[in-house]
Amino acid sequence: MRIEAATEPGSTGRPNEDFVSFALPASGLGGVMVVLDGVTPHPDGTGCAHGVPWYVAGLGGALLELSASARNMTLRECLAAAIERTARRHAERCDLSHKYTPQATVVAARWDGETVEHLVLSDSVLLVEDVTGQVTAVVDDRLDRLPEPVGTLREAVRALPRGSAERAAAAAEWGRAVEALRNAEGGFFTAAADPAVAERAVTGTVPRASVRALAGLTDGATRLVDVFARTDWPGAMSVLRKAGPRELIERVRREEAADPDGTRFPRGKRSDDATAGLVEL
Repeated sequence: MRIEAATEPGSTGRPNEDFVSFALPASGLGGVMVVLDGVTPHPDGTGCAHGVPWYVAGLGGALLELSASARNMTLRECLAAAIERTARRHAERCDLSHKYTPQATVVAARWDGETVEHLVLSDSVLLVEDVTGQVTAVVDDRLDRLPEPVGTLREAVRALPRGSAERAAAAAEWGRAVEALRNAEGGFFTAAADPAVAERAVTGTVPRASVRALAGLTDGATRLVDVFARTDWPGAMSVLRKAGPRELIERVRREEAADPDGTRFPRGKRSDDATAGLVEL
């Protein structure tokens, strides 16, 4: 079995809010991969005294431990319990009802001798390569299907001159429209303080014998495919397996550097935290 990971902050002035970790039970019959992407703190605050990196580390650690040790629980149940456990750790000091309380996207994969389970919540991606070489991207695409006026507002932002007051105002309006749909019916969901959100995750199970490799990618790493269109999901998996997660992230960074203002490839941030985890079974 090969396990490899790489992570890099989007900028030197901010902490890396991603998380990646693996667990291999002593039995040697299976394992767990967990990849999280912390949601960038809102300018209006989060109501939390600890911050997003603290939350992501706590949630990721709890999810990893539960997924590895509680095989009688589904991944949804593990995520719900991890959210609840993390919430209890700071409920007395922090306002967990705050709309922007720290939160994260989630990818989890768990395997044993018979099956491979997966869970995806929000816009991080799990790649599953089968023994024939076919690659399937497991995605939660609700962010791509937000109702109007989100799409119209986004296009209005892109049509305005960069650096202009008009563009800044339009971007703020678009941001408010997106945030109104966070953890709301008809919108999209991230792991925050409510364990019930685990029911919104995309989950599934495939036979262990059919899987060759798994990869978890935060949206900073998926940019090579879904922003810059330099390859497809099979191509991304090929880079991961042949050259490793570090190479995938370096290719993303080269594309970002070649388009620093987002003129050719519009995106919310010039450069984002990027994390990739790979397991060859």
